[in-house]
Amino acid sequence: MFTGIVEEVGTLVVREDQSDAAVLRIRATRVLEDVSLGDSIAVNGVCLTVTGVSGDVWSTDVMAETLSRSSLGRAGAGEPVNLERAVTPHTRLGGHMMQGHVDGVGRILARDPGEHWEVVRIALPSGLARYVVEKGSIAVDGVSLTVSAVSAADLPEPWFEVSLIPTTLRETTLGARAPGEPVNLEVDVIAKYVERLLGASR
Repeated sequence: MFTGIVEEVGTLVVREDQSDAAVLRIRATRVLEDVSLGDSIAVNGVCLTVTGVSGDVWSTDVMAETLSRSSLGRAGAGEPVNLERAVTPHTRLGGHMMQGHVDGVGRILARDPGEHWEVVRIALPSGLARYVVEKGSIAVDGVSLTVSAVSAADLPEPWFEVSLIPTTLRETTLGARAPGEPVNLEVDVIAKYVERLLGASR
């Protein structure tokens, strides 16, 4: 489990593509302070397993399913990535409960800078729109955010907006994401469970 409070921005330094997977090597500092093989680290909101550590670089195996369902399929060497270690029983839950299981890939539509924050509009797959509500939580590239506005769910390309404070703009990759760029989305898992349970009771 994760909370969506990014601990640091690392750098993807090596990508080794295989026939049905890829090995990523990521440079980091803070998330490696107490790391052990087998630990989970979220990379742009994707839960990945630490398979090796050499100095300030850690390795992880990414299967085809993850590559096809997240923006990691397009990530290349030199790209900055948001990193967060899995929560512990003593972790402050400053964001919201996240699994690190990406539900879909969205796309930055527009950015509207303000004096002290920036409003970002993001398109999302139509099948996810029903899980996104104003003032609800959503993870964008592993960052826990509050939805500030939503479009009608039945639009051909529904969207939602989030307002980013200076800390988020400065300390995560969202400060540099340009219109047209993809972002990983994870909706509130509670909404999905409620929908499933209600459907089963009919």
